[in-house]
Amino acid sequence: MLQFKAIFTATVATMFLASLTGTSWATDQGQQRRAGRDVKQETRQDSRQTKQACRAGDEQSNSACRVDKRNANQEGRKTARDMKY
Repeated sequence: MLQFKAIFTATVATMFLASLTGTSWATDQGQQRRAGRDVKQETRQDSRQTKQACRAGDEQSNSACRVDKRNANQEGRKTARDMKY
């Protein structure tokens, strides 16, 4: 009976420690995803403002402004991917 308690206690302790490392990894991954979302949101807002300023300035055609905005969004997505993975 005493040997059974020792094995049971060791098994429970091992399971507890294993669950802690999984939780830590999931938390880190969640924080990385959140940081990536924040970067993409900021990029969208910045590119939106850039496009509005481009169109208001009449320096480029609407299609050129659209390409600039698309490129800015792509860069933001790339930055977010680099943060997550």
